[in-house]
Amino acid sequence: MEIDAVMSKLINHTPTIMGSRHSSKYAVVLPLIQKEDGIHVLFEVRSLSLRRQPGEICFPGGKIESTDADEQAAAIRETTEELGISKKEITEVLPLDFMITPFGMIVYPFVGLITSPENIKLNPMEVKEIFTVPLDYFLTTDPEIYQISFKVEPEEKFPFHLIAGGKNYHWRTRNLDEYFYLYNDKVIWGLTAKILSHFIEILR
Repeated sequence: MEIDAVMSKLINHTPTIMGSRHSSKYAVVLPLIQKEDGIHVLFEVRSLSLRRQPGEICFPGGKIESTDADEQAAAIRETTEELGISKKEITEVLPLDFMITPFGMIVYPFVGLITSPENIKLNPMEVKEIFTVPLDYFLTTDPEIYQISFKVEPEEKFPFHLIAGGKNYHWRTRNLDEYFYLYNDKVIWGLTAKILSHFIEILR
């Protein structure tokens, strides 16, 4: 291969996250609603009939489909499907930092204002119930943070003879911070709590 051909390939290459083509991509909306006592954050409790994470607390959202125009469109579509509202009832949709999880997922979170919460009609196949928490609670309450350690376990046929140190190779391990917010009888944790914490950091 000639150097000109190599350079032309690089010039026409648009950088992205390495390996992201094979990653599952999801988009969510952190919904805000205006109540008489101020701004509230809306949460869903996932339907008990769902295969993944039944009964857990989350934000509206889901997998980005090939038919979605972009990440924001996917987040809005999922929110309309789960809360039974129209696109025009979700305004001020603005992005937060996207997240790459240790499990190969890329999550694109957005903040959006639900202008007509009285029109919400839950999709019972996906949502068991909803509840709201005053935004001020999160502004004045730090999350509890606990660590999960990941253990490295190479497969049985791993070629230790090809790496320096062999079976005594010093693997770099990592810890994952898990965030928890406790509000009355509700436990908000995992990706939902991490996105929420990031949002609060921006506000502060």
